[in-house]
Amino acid sequence: MSTPYTSDEPGRAEVDAMRGSVLLEFGDNFCGFCRAAQPAIARALEDRPGVRHIKIADGRGRPLGRSFGVKLWPTLVFLQDGREVERLVRPVDHHPVAKALRALADSPA
Repeated sequence: MSTPYTSDEPGRAEVDAMRGSVLLEFGDNFCGFCRAAQPAIARALEDRPGVRHIKIADGRGRPLGRSFGVKLWPTLVFLQDGREVERLVRPVDHHPVAKALRALADSPA
């Protein structure tokens, strides 16, 4: 896994105020599903260098993940100007991730 999940998560108000295209990835550094999804996520992001990618270490008592209703890892939440546009859970192939990234670029600001 190239970039580890961080426990230094932003607050929900900060996330809601983010401008532009953002991918929030909720997971855990020790999660097998999360590790398996990394190549697909990385491949899809190669063509979208303008998307801000934030990897959040999730778990019991973690407020940001709870505010998004995260139940399984990894959960990818695609935001455009602080608004959720798409969501994927446990992607195994880059095609759905790339499609969701295209929805970010195509969504109205």
